[in-house]
Amino acid sequence: MKLHALIIVVALAALCRTDAVSQIPLQSPTPISDTDVVKISTNLIQLDITVTDKNGKPVKDLKPSEIEIFENGEKQRITSLTYIAGAAQPPPSLIANEKTKEPVPQVVLRPEQIRRTIAIVVDDLSLSFESSYQTQRALRKFVDEQMQDGDLVAIIRTGAGIGALQQFTSDKRILYAAIEKVKWNPLGSGGISAFAPIEPTPPQNDEAGEEPGVSPPATAAAQSLDDFRSQVFATGTLGALKYIVTGMSELPGRKSVIMFSDGFTMYEDGEKGLREYGRVMEFLQQLVDTANRSSVVFYTVDARGLAYTGLTAADAPSNVSGQALSNSISGRNELLRDTQDGLGYLAHETGGMDIKNTNDLSDGVRRVLADQSYYLVAYEPDTDTFDPAKRKFNQLSIKVSRPNTNVRYRSGFFNNASKAAPRAPAATTPLGELELALVSPFAVSGIGLRLNALFGTDTKNGPFVRSLLHIDGSDLKFTDGPDGVHRAVIDVLAMSFGDNGQPVDQIAKSYTLTAKGDGYKKIIADGFLYHFAFPVKKPGAYQYRVAIRDAQGGKVGSASQFIEVPNLKKRRLTISSVILENLTEAEWQRSAETGFQNYQSNSMTDTAVRRVKAGTILRYGYEIYNAKLAASGQPNLMARVRIFRDGKLVLDGKQTPVDLKKQTDTAHIKAVGALSIGSQMLPGDYILQIIVTDPLAGRKNEIATQFVQFEITGGLEK
Repeated sequence: MKLHALIIVVALAALCRTDAVSQIPLQSPTPISDTDVVKISTNLIQLDITVTDKNGKPVKDLKPSEIEIFENGEKQRITSLTYIAGAAQPPPSLIANEKTKEPVPQVVLRPEQIRRTIAIVVDDLSLSFESSYQTQRALRKFVDEQMQDGDLVAIIRTGAGIGALQQFTSDKRILYAAIEKVKWNPLGSGGISAFAPIEPTPPQNDEAGEEPGVSPPATAAAQSLDDFRSQVFATGTLGALKYIVTGMSELPGRKSVIMFSDGFTMYEDGEKGLREYGRVMEFLQQLVDTANRSSVVFYTVDARGLAYTGLTAADAPSNVSGQALSNSISGRNELLRDTQDGLGYLAHETGGMDIKNTNDLSDGVRRVLADQSYYLVAYEPDTDTFDPAKRKFNQLSIKVSRPNTNVRYRSGFFNNASKAAPRAPAATTPLGELELALVSPFAVSGIGLRLNALFGTDTKNGPFVRSLLHIDGSDLKFTDGPDGVHRAVIDVLAMSFGDNGQPVDQIAKSYTLTAKGDGYKKIIADGFLYHFAFPVKKPGAYQYRVAIRDAQGGKVGSASQFIEVPNLKKRRLTISSVILENLTEAEWQRSAETGFQNYQSNSMTDTAVRRVKAGTILRYGYEIYNAKLAASGQPNLMARVRIFRDGKLVLDGKQTPVDLKKQTDTAHIKAVGALSIGSQMLPGDYILQIIVTDPLAGRKNEIATQFVQFEITGGLEK
């Protein structure tokens, strides 16, 4: 496999020094405790329980003597009790409060910075048109006002494909793009409003001989079909939820799912016309057990708000008999109760709460987010707990003796101890493994990968996205051949997804890597690069996903990246993605002396890896599109850079003119710059932001910005 190098031949901008940045004190994040995980094993059971006072505020000082745990009616001996405080509201960021037109880049969270993992599930298989609108409003308010630093969030639609936007992220751009796709699903079970309008039934044939009050066969068949359709959508929703929960089991700590839905019914009509539990209840019990073993708590929000079951303007009761009208309204009340019972069951059985009968959905989300403090309590079960011959299900009951308190907890668990850690279903073929890794909203880390998708455009082919994938060679299994040759085989599956959740392009290939001597050592030590490009047929939000499988070792790795492709036809000032290059001081001096001609560039690998050593030079390049031209036919552009670390501004560069010398194409203006990364810089993740200003454009379009995350290594330890 050939690995091509990307050579950048561009003019050089002034060198900026950032040594003083290292003098700014930075606080270390507090790691998440390894004990913050609910476990079910044959010798210990750990449960998370929520205890609140009469005002709904968490009780923080309970003693073990105030809690009693009963398993199948038998009191258990508590072995440990720990209070886990939820994420506190962080102080407002000074940068975020600046009244400026220049946006602040989103912080990319490291694992130890994650404080809350929240999956917001929009059940668009059930939402009505009205509920979809209210849900979208609540989600926007959540991202605007309620989302905190350290929140890892996914917005997932049950009726969507595997999707461009269904990933856990702290990037609000992705979440806003996902919210825009929350719309009424005409293929779902929800109508225009929460309840179907009351309409007169067609005249019945008096000669048919039906008994009074008995539905004709056609009506009964239609009702049966509606019930079956509702069950199909409900099981589809629960199946999507189980997939999400299974993936979340791999994440640390207690996880929350906030589900917006118009509800589902747990019942179905039996052969004798009696209401009984059916397939929906079976799916629901499986989901509850999976959630309890994965430490996932469900909070359900009835998106219908304060539902009105009486007559509305949409009803046409003029030709409906009084008895039929009464039956219809009674049916609405029954449907509301049954569907809310389904949501309540899911929430209560997993230790969460259901939000219903309120038009302020945002306040419901606020209550959920405030409900993140809990107790981790453990006890030792007896030998019968996991004996399937004696107990199919272990029922839990928890009591708190302190007055005026409310306790919520998980209902119990089935007797199979081996199910303590649910995992995603295993694939049976190599291609199946790649597909499973590719569609999962969670990264697979068997092979170390670093992905960087870059947007750009050229005159001939138009917009494109080139994805650079750096692969850790030490994670691959090489076999030894004759003459010192080492051989590895990798399978690659790469796909791009549009914002409608559907795949746009894909690559599926196998490669054989052969290397020996120093080349083999370099692959093991430094890894190697794989890259691919997809043309962009239309602007919009995309996600690029790639999965790699080691054919000989069996390991699998995956990576994904969200990218917004702008619409250049709108003639707005736009910046391409940023290319990086890391040079030593000596390399910089030699290259500068020759005008950066005739030197070997590592920009493609450096852009993929995005690691910069302290005490070196970080060189960057990008292109500017849609710049306005003055009467002279030349643009007038200014640029400056900013660097952020953990959301804090550590460098605010000066605005300087973009060098237009030797620029022959004003539609694709090349710009470069360089930063000296001082040896005193603290190691860690940083964000480089580039801000270009066009004074010739209107006030609304005079600023364009782009940013790229990079990591500094080798600096002073904190």
